[in-house]
Amino acid sequence: MNGERGTGNEEREVVLAIENLTFGYTKEKLLYRDFSLTLRRGEIVTILGPSGSGKSTLFELIAGNLRPMAGRIERARFSQVFQDPYSSFHPTYTIVGQIADVAETAGIGELCAQMGFDPALLRKRPHELSGGQLQRASILRALLMKPKLLLADEPTSALDNLIQLDVMKLLLNTLKSVGILMITHDRDLARWCSDRIVELS
Repeated sequence: MNGERGTGNEEREVVLAIENLTFGYTKEKLLYRDFSLTLRRGEIVTILGPSGSGKSTLFELIAGNLRPMAGRIERARFSQVFQDPYSSFHPTYTIVGQIADVAETAGIGELCAQMGFDPALLRKRPHELSGGQLQRASILRALLMKPKLLLADEPTSALDNLIQLDVMKLLLNTLKSVGILMITHDRDLARWCSDRIVELS
């Protein structure tokens, strides 16, 4: 899905630069050796690979939760959309309260309208929302944090096909202001939406 988004990409802001990354949980078995990746605003790059290939580890490295053995990672302000929206919200607090904990809520109504998300749902607790509604709330929270880099870890895997499509369209509509790095196991989805695909073995 390159289309017009690829035009002039070389002039767009770099939101993630990974150079010669080397990392493994043991020195004997490295997940990454001299791995490099550049992501610009307006791009979506997808990471594909089997379980244990280091997809989620890469996000942990980008977020700064793990330290590389060698190499360099530079990133712009980032936020994350997680695979399981129910585990990414505290079960006993309202959605809007949890959003307010990490982001400014000015303009939240306008963003809800753009996303087709009923603002009344923000006053509810996570268990009162469907999976698709809660994943929209997760995207809403991530965008209100005003990132330049959005890390999306299997953002549609827990959703049915129609809701998957809606969620992906929401993510793609954010590309004017962010670059997206996405993990998925769905090769067809990756081919449909990605500017580039990086396969891990």
